[in-house]
Order: sequence, then C-alpha cells, then structure tokens
Amino acid sequence: MTGIREPKRVFIKTYGCQMNVYDSDRMADSLAVEGYQQTDRVEDADLVLLNTCHIREKAAEKVYSELGRVRLLKEEAARAGRRVVVGVAGCVAQAEGSEIARRAPVVDLVVGPQSYQHLPALLRDVERGGRPVETEFAIAEKFERLPAAAAARTRSRGVTAFLTIQEGCDKFCTFCVVPYTRGAEVSRPVSRIVEEAQRLAEAGVREVTLLGQNVNAWHGLGDDGSEWGLGRLLFRLAEIPGLDRLRYTTSHPRDMDDALIAAHRDLPALMPYLHLPVQSGSDRILAAMNRRHRADDYFRLVDRIRDIRPDIALSSDFIVGFPGETDADFEATMHLVERVGYCAAYSFKYSARPGTPAAGLTDFVADPIASERLSGLQALILDQQTAFNRSKVGTSMDVLFERAGRQPGQIMGRSPYLQAVQLDGDASWIGKIGRVSIASLGSNSLFGERIEALARHRPSVSLEVTT
Repeated sequence: MTGIREPKRVFIKTYGCQMNVYDSDRMADSLAVEGYQQTDRVEDADLVLLNTCHIREKAAEKVYSELGRVRLLKEEAARAGRRVVVGVAGCVAQAEGSEIARRAPVVDLVVGPQSYQHLPALLRDVERGGRPVETEFAIAEKFERLPAAAAARTRSRGVTAFLTIQEGCDKFCTFCVVPYTRGAEVSRPVSRIVEEAQRLAEAGVREVTLLGQNVNAWHGLGDDGSEWGLGRLLFRLAEIPGLDRLRYTTSHPRDMDDALIAAHRDLPALMPYLHLPVQSGSDRILAAMNRRHRADDYFRLVDRIRDIRPDIALSSDFIVGFPGETDADFEATMHLVERVGYCAAYSFKYSARPGTPAAGLTDFVADPIASERLSGLQALILDQQTAFNRSKVGTSMDVLFERAGRQPGQIMGRSPYLQAVQLDGDASWIGKIGRVSIASLGSNSLFGERIEALARHRPSVSLEVTT
C-alpha cells in the first residue's frame, strides 16, 4: 500500500527589521510553490532557515550560537532517519558568505537578502550534494521574480502587512552596514507595487506599511513612463478598494520632499505617525556620522510637518556613545529630544560594525559612560511616550481591529499612532475599523469602548498631486 507523502515543512527564524519580516514571508511564498508548509516548531522542520540581521553588535556570533542549537536538532533527526536542511539567509549571510559554511558544517546553504528567489534552485543543489553560497547582488531580479503561484494566493497573515518598495541605501552613514549588505538603492516600479498591494487587499489586508532602508528616497517608474516619488505613490495606493491605512518606514530627513509632506496634509489614508530617524542632536557628531544634515535642518523639517499636520506623532532612532561623543554632544541630543517631543524612539549604544568607516575610529566612549547616557536618554523618551499615551485618554479615534484579546470577549486593535487598543468585542470585528472612545491607559495598551458602527470607510481621494 502506497502512503500519501506528507508535505515538507520549513521553519524560518527572523531576526531584525521589518524588511527581514517581509523577506521571510516572501521566502515562505517561494518555498510554498515547492510544496513546503511553514511550521512554528523547529523540531518538526525539514528545512530550517535563519534570516539574519547584521545591524547590532556581535550579530554574527549570535547566529553561530543559534547554529550550535540547530546542529543538535539536525543530529537528532538524522538518528531518527530524517534529513534536515539548514540555511542561513539575510544580512549576516551577505557579510560572512563562505565563512559561514567554513565555520559551521551544519549549514547546507547560504543565501543573501537579494537572492532568496533562488531558494528552490539552491535546495535542488543541496539535494545533489552541493553546498551553495549565493550572495550576489540582484535586487531588481529579486523584485521581478516573486513567485506567481504563491503571490496569487497570498496567504492571510492578518489584516496588516509589510510591502517592500525600495532596497539598499546610498547615504553611507559611517556607522551603518546596510550599503554593504543590501547594496545600492533600487526602487520597484509602480505597477509591481500596486499589483502586490491589490493582492494584499483582496486577501483581507486593511493596512500596508511600505518598507525601504531609505523608503522616502523611492523613485519608481510609473505607468505613464515618468518617475514617481513616494507622495504620488501613496495617493495611488489609497485608491485600492479595501486598503484603508498606509504607513512607511524608514525615512531619512533629507528625502522628505514637498509632495510627500503634502501627502501627510491631504491623504486621509496616510496615518499621522512618522518615523524620522535623526541619530544625534550634535552637529559635530552628525557630521562624523555622515548624516548630511544639521540639528537645525531637522528642527525646521519637524516644524514644517507639524504646521501642515498638527496631529502627527513622531518617532526616531538615536545612537549614543558614537566615537568622540562628548558630554556636550550628548546634551545636544537630550535638547533635541526635549524640543521635538516623541511618542516613541529606538535608542542604542554605538557598536562598531566591521567594514564601516566608523569602525576605524579610535576615540571610543567608555562603556560605563555610554551606558549612563543611554539610560538618561531612554528615561526621557519613556516620559514622553507615557505623556503622549496619556494625552489620548478622553479622546476618540479610529481603531483597526486586528485580533482577539488575551481575555475572552476582548478585541485588540491599533490606533493611528500604532498604540495597542483593547476593548470588549468579538472576533467578527477583526479586519474592520471602528470609532473608539479611550477611557484609560494601561502599562502597554489603551483601553476604550466602541462608540460608532464598524466598517467606516475613508473618503475617496484623487491622484491629482503636485510632484
């Protein structure tokens, strides 16, 4: 009697940024065409993929540590007569390349972030006894070769989704490894972005976050043969039925052009939340970082955005302890945070990334000093975040309901400012938008009650924008 062959299973562990989350989903799509189903249990997997990030300190060593644990699972599976294939993908794969294969015999394949569309072919190479390493830059090919069968049936991953529109970066900040692991800036054409967004909307996605290492530098070829900017693209995406909310990240202050600022003023679907990294408030440190803007440039930009969209909330990124940072430089950063006022921020101690210009600097800040500065900055940001959240108590806002809450009879959604909002409700609300009155503030969520019928729709918009 011939048994029915079970589908192969893939376990994908994702490290780092939202773009890696997007890449992991696309890898799963590519593998689904080959008969792989995703599993949340690494013990059940026939294929284990680590989608790695190279931004933080000792990123590569953390990958090798994880591979040590995977090796034990692979050996246990082999004793049971089952083969497990192990792959390393993402930015550490791009940076380390064949060194991973040399140091970690458990690894069967290495694939960089621009080459995951080659996964099926790489796996066939493994089956033939090969041990492929694929780290060539081919961003345009990556965008062009999303698997049609998997993309057409876009698996439901909830009511929100990421959509990569741009990869790579040409800014070359001295602390950043992205230009070396993701390559030069490449923008997807409008037609491809709209096609993917339409599939997401048809699958029940109500909110899309556009992704790029430098997303507001996106300039893609439009259907009319002209080059579009991000502002015009946002207006086009807002025309897609069912796609009611738009966001984008991560942006650079130098690329906030007039059309994009106008979109924040005129486009109801564009949420009033902007992640605008600044890194430091010191002009001297900003120059050493090659940020190519000053603190006053950032202040003027923030003032301009708030003039046209007074309800907008800002988040940012900060690095403390950059080589050569003095007490005065750090105080300039604290002054910037106090003046701008943020609803959230990501802050880190500087860590040298091999191959970056800053890694060659010698005037490092002592770790105890950097730690003390980081604690002070994070305390200030936390105070601002708490004050922002508290300011929403007693107001009403539109909430997109995403999933059931932790308690029976509860529903959880997101505010326009990405805050978690919890209230009494049922699963039939998921994927709908309702008006909610905010009654109280918890440690990690706002709590409220619905005051209006569900499934409110935004007004229609026109593509008539200034470019």
